[in-house]
Amino acid sequence: MKMPFVRLKRCTAIMIFVAALLLFFAGAVFCSSGGEGGHGEGGHTGWVVTDTYRVMNFVVLAVGLFLLLRKPASGVLEDRIKGIKEQLSELESKRTEAEKNLAQYNEKLALLNKDSEKIIAEQIKQGNEAKDRIIEAAGAAALKLEEQSRRNIEHEFKQAKLKLQEEVVAKALIKAEEIIKSKITGKDQEQLVSEYLEKVVA
Repeated sequence: MKMPFVRLKRCTAIMIFVAALLLFFAGAVFCSSGGEGGHGEGGHTGWVVTDTYRVMNFVVLAVGLFLLLRKPASGVLEDRIKGIKEQLSELESKRTEAEKNLAQYNEKLALLNKDSEKIIAEQIKQGNEAKDRIIEAAGAAALKLEEQSRRNIEHEFKQAKLKLQEEVVAKALIKAEEIIKSKITGKDQEQLVSEYLEKVVA
């Protein structure tokens, strides 16, 4: 890629040099023709034969230089055109590759978006299921605790009832004994003893 630029620079430098040379010769021709006309025979200022030869020399030199430089210049231009075409072809292939990569990245991004939506939906579903399980377990635990509390209360109530009955019976017996002791006489005691003995003997 760098060689056509080097050749183009060289060709440009040669062409500039040739153009400057042509201008120099053209100026020399016209100056010399005007100078000789002023100093010629009888002060003649018109066209002389030497001017014709000088112009012919200039034309031959210009044509020779043109023919000499035409081939390298055209080669440089062809190389430059070829280099530009190669660069364009390379840029086109890079652009195609970049478009292909962009399409792949867009496809991957779409898949990632789809996967992320699927993952989010799955997480929401699992969260709802876990919430339902927790609520169900809490309800079952609450029912179990309520049943256990009810049983404990019934047991405590029965125990308290039995204890109260025992206390009532004990107090009733004590009261009855007090009543009996206060109302029974010696005769009643003898009668009770005799009745008891008769029952035992019988």
